Order: sequence, then C-alpha cells, then structure tokens
Amino acid sequence: MSANEVLARFRAEVGHAVTRARRAAGEAGARNAELRERTRELARQARDRRAEPAAGATPGDVREAATGFRTERGLPVERTPEAAELAAAASQPVPGPEVPAFPGSTAVAGPSGQLPRAGDDDEDFSQSRILY
Repeated sequence: MSANEVLARFRAEVGHAVTRARRAAGEAGARNAELRERTRELARQARDRRAEPAAGATPGDVREAATGFRTERGLPVERTPEAAELAAAASQPVPGPEVPAFPGSTAVAGPSGQLPRAGDDDEDFSQSRILY
C-alpha cells in the first residue's frame, strides 16, 4: 500500500466516525429536548398544583439528590410542592385569575418591559405609565 492509499483510507474512516458521532449527538439532543419539555410540563403542573391521578411521586431521596446536584453546580433550584400537597390541592377547586378592583388600576410595563416600583410613596404615581 502506498502512502496516498493509507492516507485516503484513514480520511474515509475518520469521515465515517465523524458522521456516526454527529448522528449519535443529534439523536441524544432530540431525546434530551423531549425530556426537557416533559420536565418543564411536569414542573408547570406542580406549580399550578395540578397533578395527574396516575402520576407517581418522585421519592424524597431522589428529590434531595437532584437538589444537591443543582445546588453544587450553582444552578437555580425551584421549590416544588411535595406529593401530599399536590394530592390535597388536586381535590380543591382551582381559583380563577384575580380581577383588579378598578379596571386599569394595575401597573403596565413600559417600553423597556420594566414595571414601576411598588414601594416608593414619594413618587408621583400619576406619571408611572409615562415613565415606565
């Protein structure tokens, strides 16, 4: 075998390996995206205190391990209710959205998306929609 043939064979093998790696990474990314979406939906249900009757609760030791993992890496840890809280909340009716006492009395975010500060009594509140 000549050096050119060896080099061509090497390049072909590397090309096949890169193709397999890209395919595997794509498949893993798709699985991770599905898992993230399912997890996001479960977290949303937990925050809203809605639980599917057939849903199994995550054991406490697994929850503690997950919390520890995220804390050690400096990731945010969202507080979700325990299974008993969810079961109790599932039996209660879901309250509707709060309606302000007077229409238009709630603050509106300005062009920057920032809401006016709620605790400053010394500001002229009549300008809050203009300033923010």
